[in-house]
This record gives sequence, C-alpha cells and structure tokens, in this order.
Amino acid sequence: MKTQKLVLIGIVMLLSTSVFAQGKDSRFSFELNTGPAFSVSDLNNSQLNPGFGFESIFHYRFLPHTSVYAGWGWNRIAANESFAGSDICFEETGYIMGLQFMHPISDSRFSWYLRAAALYNHIETENADGDIISDSKHGFGYQLGCGVAYRLSRNWQLTAGMKFNSLTRDSQFEGTAKILEYKYISGIRMGFVKQF
Repeated sequence: MKTQKLVLIGIVMLLSTSVFAQGKDSRFSFELNTGPAFSVSDLNNSQLNPGFGFESIFHYRFLPHTSVYAGWGWNRIAANESFAGSDICFEETGYIMGLQFMHPISDSRFSWYLRAAALYNHIETENADGDIISDSKHGFGYQLGCGVAYRLSRNWQLTAGMKFNSLTRDSQFEGTAKILEYKYISGIRMGFVKQF
C-alpha cells in the first residue's frame, strides 16, 4: 500500500512540474463521446440487440502526440429473451484509464488517433421494470479504439471513431453463477473535445 501511495505522489509531482514548465500550451482536454453499440458475441447464450453508450474523459498530453486519459463510461444493451428472463437490459458502467497517440494528417485540420485502455467496470442486469436483478461487481477489462479528429477551432475538436470493449465478470442469478463475457463494438462513435 505504501508503494502505491509513493508512486501516485511521484506521478502527481511529475505531472505538476510538466504543467508549469509548458506555459500556455494546451495540455488538458475534456471529451464527451457517444454512439451505438453492437455485441460481437452472445452473452451466455443470449442474443443481444444493438445498444447505446457514452463516455466522459479527461486527457493530459505529456508528449507532443501522446496523452494519458481517464474517465467514466456507460453502455446499455438489451435482449428480448435471455437466461435472466424476457426484456432484460445489461448495463456496463465504470472507469477508463488509457493511453492515446494522436498525429496530424499533413498540414490539414485532421488527425488520426489510436487508443488502448484498461477498464474497471461492472455489469448490472435489469428487468423490464428497471430493477437491478444482478450486479457483477467491478473488475478489469480492456478497450481498444481508433479514429479521426477534426479541429473546429483552436480549443475545440470533433472526433469520429470506433472502439472495442471486452469485460468478463461472474454474476449470480437465482443462486446460480454465470460468466458474462460482455464484448461489443461501437462503430460510429462521435464526440466533442474541449482543450483548456
């Protein structure tokens, strides 16, 4: 535990030093993105319908083209019929911590980006009335993403891309343990980024 605290203090000090050394250069940004989600596999033999989700993310650019980012995300995919009953929704919520590489395309307003992140999420299963019937508790998964960004002005960008989320968690349903492998692609992810 002491080692974790020392590492965290060291990172905060390093980031603080970098911020003051960079002057007026915009290193921080905030992003909101949203879009549809499409399951790439059945969830414990349950066929899932297309879903929807969003993320809110803070970025810190520590190298000219490289940033760390962290935030929170929510995604909801429903099933007409499932092992948990009829009209069931599976909601994945939790935290994102990752690395982004973004590079301009020539001298244009466009840039391309790649992302890789760890997830610390859980899956809630809700019935047709919106009641939570099972919660997997938080655990680790991963996210991969890519896309393009368009600079609207000095401090605003529009992003378009895709991402893949993978999370495997155990959950209890009426005393029976189920392994939930929640994997989906969000292929039309749109967002706005504000630099400050």
